[in-house]
Amino acid sequence: MAKSKVDQWLAEMEHDVAAAESAGGISSTGVVPLPAEDLGAPVPASTAGDALAALWAPEGKAAAPKKTVEDVLLAEGLIDAAKHGQARAVQTTSRSKSVAQVLMEMGAVGEEDVQRALAKVLNLPYEAIDAKKLERRALEALPTEFMKGRGCCVLRMDEGKVTLGMVDPANVFLLDEIRRRINARNMKVAVVCQAHINAAIEAVNAANTEGEKFDEIIKDIGEEEIEIVEEEKEEVTDLARASGESPVIRLVNFLIFDAIKQGASDIHLEPHEKRLVVRYRIDGVLFEAMNPPHQMHAAVVSRLKIMSNLDISERRLPQDGRIRTMVHGRHVDLRVSTVPTQYGEKAVIRILDNRSIMLGLEQLGFSEDMLTILHKQIERPNGIILVTGPTGSGKTTTLYSCLRCLDGAKLNVSTVEDPVEYHLGFANQIQVHDRIGMTFAAALRALLRQDPDVIMLGEIRDQETAHIAVQAALTGHLVLSTLHTNDAPSTVTRLINIGVEPYLISASVNTVLAQRLVRRICPECKELSSPQDGELREFLTTRGLNPDKVYKGRGCERCRNTGYKGRVGLYELLVLDDVARDLVVRSPNVTELRRICKERGMISLREDGLQKVASGLTTVEEVFAATESAM
Repeated sequence: MAKSKVDQWLAEMEHDVAAAESAGGISSTGVVPLPAEDLGAPVPASTAGDALAALWAPEGKAAAPKKTVEDVLLAEGLIDAAKHGQARAVQTTSRSKSVAQVLMEMGAVGEEDVQRALAKVLNLPYEAIDAKKLERRALEALPTEFMKGRGCCVLRMDEGKVTLGMVDPANVFLLDEIRRRINARNMKVAVVCQAHINAAIEAVNAANTEGEKFDEIIKDIGEEEIEIVEEEKEEVTDLARASGESPVIRLVNFLIFDAIKQGASDIHLEPHEKRLVVRYRIDGVLFEAMNPPHQMHAAVVSRLKIMSNLDISERRLPQDGRIRTMVHGRHVDLRVSTVPTQYGEKAVIRILDNRSIMLGLEQLGFSEDMLTILHKQIERPNGIILVTGPTGSGKTTTLYSCLRCLDGAKLNVSTVEDPVEYHLGFANQIQVHDRIGMTFAAALRALLRQDPDVIMLGEIRDQETAHIAVQAALTGHLVLSTLHTNDAPSTVTRLINIGVEPYLISASVNTVLAQRLVRRICPECKELSSPQDGELREFLTTRGLNPDKVYKGRGCERCRNTGYKGRVGLYELLVLDDVARDLVVRSPNVTELRRICKERGMISLREDGLQKVASGLTTVEEVFAATESAM
C-alpha cells in the first residue's frame, strides 16, 4: 500500500531528528536530478592529447580554437553580434564573470539557453529537472543548502550508478567532493539550471508541509498509549524511550520543525468539541496550520509535558515548562504552557529563537534622527530609559539591542527578568521567583550592592520596584526597563498613578520610547496601490503623502498570500529636556503633556507610521490598526 503524504514528511522528520542527534542539528534535505559521461572511466588518449595541445603546440601548427558557449549561442541565433560584442566589453572590466554570465545579466539570453549551449560545448547531456519525477532517495543524498549553494543535485541512483546534475560540470573539485560525500564510484554528469534546482527543492519542501489526513499516523495508536497520563512519574523516562518510534512523537517533532521553518513565534494547540486545531503565530497574526484528529490531543499534550519535564498526570491545573532543542544547527528554546479548558488542555509553545533578538538598533526601523538621539541617551551614565507598549510589541528586543550598544567588557551589566527568555553573554541575568520572595524589588535591591553600572529591569510593576529604580538612577546608575502604556506621554501619568512623586520622575527619567510592530509589505509581490476611499485620500494628502504613491502586497507563495512578510517597528521618542521636566513637576494631564511634546518636535506613533507608508515599508491599514489607541 502506498505511503500517504503525511507518512512521507514524518519519515523525513525522523531523518532530520536523527541528523540532529548525530551532527548537532536538524538539517532539511532537498532534491535535484541529472545524467552524463562516466567520470570513473580512464581518460582516452585522444582526449589527453587534445588537452595538451590546448596548452602547447609546435611552431607552425597552431591548436584549433576551442568552441565557447557564446559561439554556440551565436550559431543558433540566440544572440546577435552586437550583443556579443557588448557583453565582451563588459566582461573585460569584470574578469570574475564569463561572457555568458554577462549576457544573462543583460537579459539577452536565458539561463536554460546558456546551459544547453554549455552541454554542447562539453559534449554532455542537458536535463530539465522535473520535481514530480525526482526520487526521494536521490534528493536526500546531498544537503539542501549544499545543492543550492554549489549548484548540483543527484538526479538518479540506480544499482550503484549515480546520475549527477551540475550547473558547472567543469568544476572537478566539486565533483571530487560529491564523490566523497555519497561514496560513488560510477558517476555520470548532466548539465542543469540553477533555477531548476532551486525550484525543485522548493517544490519538494512545499509538498512536505502538506498532508492533513492523519489516519495513517494514528492507525497504530491504541487507547492504552493515550493513557500514559495515568503513569507514575518514575516511569515517564522509560515510557518516552519505549515510544521513540511513535507517530505522536514524530508529529510533535514535525510541528516544532515546521513552525520554526515558517518563522512562527508561537504554536497553539486548541482542543474543540470534535476537532483539534493547530495554529501558528507568524508576524503577529495567527494562521491555522492543520487539523489533526481530536483523538490525538491527549497524546500530543502528554508528549509535550514529557519533553518539558511537567507532570503528565495533572490535567486540572496550569503548568509551565521549558524545552531546549537544536534546530538547523542552532539552539532554540521552547516555552510550554498548558491550561485546562472545557474540551481538554490547551497548549501553547513559545519559540525563543536567539536570532530574533540579535539585532542592532539600526535594524529595528528607527529613522536616522531618532536613532542618533537614542544612541546619545544610551551613552548617558545615569537615568532611566523606559520602553513602553502592549505585550508583543517588541520591547524586550529593543532593550537587548540597547544593551548591545554598551561596552560589556568595561561595564557591569545586570538584568532582572521574569522569565529569562534569551541569554546574553555579556550580562549577569537574574531570574525572578515570586514564590520564594525573589521579586523584582528584592533582586534590584540586591543588585545595587553588586557595583552595577547598567541595570535592565524586565518590567516596572509596582510602587516598590519603581521607587528602587528611581533611587538607582539618582545614585549614578543607568536603568532600562519597560512599562505598559499606550504612548510615551502617558508614561508619566502611569508612574504617578503607581506612586512615584512627580519631582522624582522629573529628576530621574531621561527618555521614554513607545513602540508598536506592524507587518512589512512582502518585497516579492510589492506593487503600487491607489486607495479609492475619498476620505482616506484626503487624509493622506493633508499628511503630505501622495495617495497614488502608496504600496501594498499583492499576495504570493512567499508570504502565504497575505501581502506581508516580516515586521517593522513604529516609534515615538520622548526626551525630557528642561521644559518637559518643569512641566512634569506640575503633574500635568496626558493631553496637555502630549500637546507640548508635539510642539517641541516629538513625532507620534502614527506620524512615524505614515513616514514608513511613504517609504513603502508598510500599509496605511497596518498603521491605523496599530496606532488606534495612540493618536
